[in-house]
Amino acid sequence: MNKNRPKHLALYQIKLPLPGIVSILHRISGLLLFCALPFLLLMLQYSLRTIETYTQILDLLAHPLLKIILLVLLWASLHHFCAGLRYFAIDLHYVRTLGQARNSSKMVMVASVLLTVLIGVKLW
Repeated sequence: MNKNRPKHLALYQIKLPLPGIVSILHRISGLLLFCALPFLLLMLQYSLRTIETYTQILDLLAHPLLKIILLVLLWASLHHFCAGLRYFAIDLHYVRTLGQARNSSKMVMVASVLLTVLIGVKLW
């Protein structure tokens, strides 16, 4: 047994591989979506109540800060979806090697960012 192990693990010095980063971002995006769900449902409820509350929600959504928050939630949704498809492919044994895992991680990152940009530009 190696006695020269560090007693305290310095997490900021560890270089995480891309599949690990995708895994962590998958968890973070799921947490963001879970935490934002009550607010999104509340906005939906107010938008369906009356025409006045609908216009108030539209005025609220015109604020640039809220647009950025919604863009982040759009990215979280798309990343979570793409990474979920990747994990489904791994579970079905379509992704078997380390090279395939790295390539699928790259595809998830590119697809989520590209889809966010395309949909975000359309909705902005």
